[in-house]
Amino acid sequence: MTGGKNDGLVSGDRHMTRAELDERAARAAHGFRDIGVKPGDSIALFLRNDFAFFEASLAAQRIGAYAVPINWHFKAEEVEYILNDCGARAFIVHADLWPRVAHIVPAGVHVFIAPTPPELAAAYGLGPQDCVAPAEAQNWNVWVHAQQPAENLPPPATDSMIYTSGTTGNPKAVRRNPATPQQMEKAAWVRRTVYGFTPDMVAGLPGPLYHSAPNSFGLRAALTGKGVVLTPRFDPEGLLELIERHRITHMFMVPTMFVRLLKLPKDVRDKYDISSLRYIIHAAAPCPPEAKRQMIEWWGPIIHEFYGSTESSAVTLATSEDALKKPGTVGRPVEGAEIIIVGENGEALGPNQTGEIFTRIKGMPDFTYFNKPEKRAEIDRNGLITSGDVGYLDDDGYLFTNDRKRDMVISGGVNIYPAEIESVALHMPDIKDCAVFGIPDAEFGESLMAVVEPQPGLDLKIDDVRAYLKAHLADYKVPRHIEIGHNLPREDSGKIFKRRLRDPYWAKAGRTI
Repeated sequence: MTGGKNDGLVSGDRHMTRAELDERAARAAHGFRDIGVKPGDSIALFLRNDFAFFEASLAAQRIGAYAVPINWHFKAEEVEYILNDCGARAFIVHADLWPRVAHIVPAGVHVFIAPTPPELAAAYGLGPQDCVAPAEAQNWNVWVHAQQPAENLPPPATDSMIYTSGTTGNPKAVRRNPATPQQMEKAAWVRRTVYGFTPDMVAGLPGPLYHSAPNSFGLRAALTGKGVVLTPRFDPEGLLELIERHRITHMFMVPTMFVRLLKLPKDVRDKYDISSLRYIIHAAAPCPPEAKRQMIEWWGPIIHEFYGSTESSAVTLATSEDALKKPGTVGRPVEGAEIIIVGENGEALGPNQTGEIFTRIKGMPDFTYFNKPEKRAEIDRNGLITSGDVGYLDDDGYLFTNDRKRDMVISGGVNIYPAEIESVALHMPDIKDCAVFGIPDAEFGESLMAVVEPQPGLDLKIDDVRAYLKAHLADYKVPRHIEIGHNLPREDSGKIFKRRLRDPYWAKAGRTI
């Protein structure tokens, strides 16, 4: 990092040292306890990447509470569901996002407004009036400064509680049990191994902290390495400039970022010094082997990939050498990880046989779905869990994914569950039925397609469907492609036969996910 910014957090022209971050987290921890936050309680965050996100998350961990990041793209009713479901005791929100959700915060929740910093205002085209906390509100920065630092706090034993969508239409929270000292060391070992953490690293964070892997990567990097450089939003050339300016060494990325970087003209790519980069880890979505190969040629053999989920953590690791030797692999199991491929009848399959992927890492703290323990049981097989991915282990023990058993779309590294979108669409009076699924997309891997069947005799307009969905769902959940369909194919059960709608698109693409 340049200009004396040799530790802590950097965002735009702002810098917070590690000592300042530790002190503010300790002050916030004391303040949270004073307002009645207890171990096991939830503290909800509706924030973009900012210092306040780190302060509140670390403060929650230090008192045994759970930070609950909420995707800031969400509409008010989506945020309201999470606030109620997690039983939030406190809610920290950026000033420009506050008007969107002010009317849905449950009674009794302590609200803190974090001023929106200049670099975020510039990135999202916000005016000065949008970025200040209302005079009558509790200003996060003022409140934190007024607290006494909490003392003699135990080591953090909780992780963030991340909400993931599900096949029922409502998101569910992955709540990991408080870790024992042995489990904390095992989790730390996995992160060091998979993320490549070193004490002298400068970590770049181009992805949003409300997602599971960037959240884990960013918070741990702030405690483990030299510093963390935040990006207000991903911009390909802007990222190269940050790498050069701050001598970034480590980053977590998703394949869509690779695709966008590779689209930069060669003279733009060659303009920046990226020689500081030592370790890049990516996950969240299948990476096109050709994009992986091109990135390795450009950045060197420093590109790594893991396979896992919010529930399982990272269970495999693939090096650049692995990617070139076995294109498409997501790696071999990390130490302590167990992977079993299960057939249709529940039998364990052998090498090169395709089935549902079940995994676990011995020694990691277990989890449940908060308020939905029955959902945890549904994905369990003798202690191993599945996210619904389908794949196989080859003769050398390398894992390959080639399909999904569950109805999920991964677009730009973001998990999207069609059931949630279909549930909203079916509340539109003019719609009789609806099928949402993923189709190939060169940049995002997949994009959303919706085929809607109108009520008999009605002339349903695509623009009306899109407007209705945008009113109730985060924009990224609104399908890019919408078609009007009639007499949709159905299974014997009466459900729409979605694969008949989906498969023709993928047959043309030559891949299945």
